[in-house]
Amino acid sequence: MKLKILIAEDDRDLRQGLVDLLEGEGYRTIAAEDGATAFAAYLKQQPDLVLLDVMMPEKSGYDVCRDIRKQDSATPIILLTAKGEEIDKVIGLEIGADDYITKPFGLHELRARIAAVLRRAKGSVQTAHSAPSDSFPFGSALINRKTYQVELNGSVHKLTGRELMLLEYFYGRPNEVISRNDLLNAAWGVDYFGTSRTLDQHVSQLRKKIETDPASPRVIVTVHGVGYRMVSL
Repeated sequence: MKLKILIAEDDRDLRQGLVDLLEGEGYRTIAAEDGATAFAAYLKQQPDLVLLDVMMPEKSGYDVCRDIRKQDSATPIILLTAKGEEIDKVIGLEIGADDYITKPFGLHELRARIAAVLRRAKGSVQTAHSAPSDSFPFGSALINRKTYQVELNGSVHKLTGRELMLLEYFYGRPNEVISRNDLLNAAWGVDYFGTSRTLDQHVSQLRKKIETDPASPRVIVTVHGVGYRMVSL
């Protein structure tokens, strides 16, 4: 069965180009010209991956991403943006996007990123299903593999698929210093095109969910010049 990709892009020529490219790669596509249409198509079609242009009429890509994440933490979402400012990338990761691609982008890069995100999503589901337990402790927090949630001091936060993958990787290596490169390979794959800054942003968001005091982290600590370490409390 062909995987379905929802393409939300208000530029007609680019939208059709993405449809032609991805159907040529063997995917089924669903095209939407604005954010409201995109979210309606997501609800009806339940795609395997969503490509969201950030700047769209009716609803922005950020808004659509937020709406999807309110009910679905697993479906991969890639943001397409013409903006290069760091804050835009941070916002995209904060609201649950799995990756972002800055326009203009090459077709090879797009194909590779889509394939990598789909592989990671499949691996995350398999890991969760094959785990010996639905939950595991992480510092003072409790991570639920089945619901993609973290509970800390009575508060519950949702986790993205990649955040869960990072926590699983840390959990399997308590007190071990893990390089940024190893963490990127584990959660993004060896074919990831981005930088370690993306990892740092994800760790920053994780700390807000699993640390009692995110400003003074005690569970995921930074090892300057190398990477991070999960401290077994």
